[in-house]
Amino acid sequence: MNDISLTTAVSAFAEYLNKKEKNNMNQLESAFFGKPLWRKENKMSKIKKAFWFVCGILCLGIAYLGVILPGIPWSTPILGAAFCFAKSSEKFHNWIMNHKLFGPFITEWQTYKVYPQKGKYIMMAVMSTSLAVMYFGTGNPMATLYLFILFALIVTWAWRFPGSKEEAQRRIDAGEKLGWFK
Repeated sequence: MNDISLTTAVSAFAEYLNKKEKNNMNQLESAFFGKPLWRKENKMSKIKKAFWFVCGILCLGIAYLGVILPGIPWSTPILGAAFCFAKSSEKFHNWIMNHKLFGPFITEWQTYKVYPQKGKYIMMAVMSTSLAVMYFGTGNPMATLYLFILFALIVTWAWRFPGSKEEAQRRIDAGEKLGWFK
C-alpha cells in the first residue's frame, strides 16, 4: 500500500469513527472521549475563536453602553455580539440568546427581521434629543446637518422592517419583502 492510499484509508476510518462516536456514544464514553483524540484543533482555529470572542465582548460592551447612554445604539452591536459568539463560544451564544433584555430582540430579528415598533419610536426620540444637544451645545449648524442626514438614513433603514411578528407574517404571506433585500 502506498502512502496516499494509506492516508486516505486512515482519514476515512477516522471519519467513520467520528460519525459512529456521535451516534453510539454512551454517557461514560462521552465524558472521556467527547472530542476525538485524532482530530486536534489547530492554532489558527484557536486564534480565530479568540478573535471572534474578543469582538463579541467588545460588541456586548457597546450594547450595554447603548442601553445606558443616549445616542449610542445597542441593537446593531448586540446582533454583532450574537454573531461573534456563534462563531467563538457556544456558552456565551446560549447566554446572549436567553438574556432577558437582548434575547427576544435577537430571536425575533433572526426569525422574522423584526425591529420592534417601540424601539423605532425610542430611537427617533433619542436621535432628536441628540440633535438638539448637538445644535445648542456646539452651535455648529453644519455638524448638526451632517448628523441629521446620518440619523435620517438610519431611521429610513429601520422603518423598512416590520415592527411586530404579526406584521412580518402578514408580509411573508402576501409575498412582500421584509426589508430592502428579501
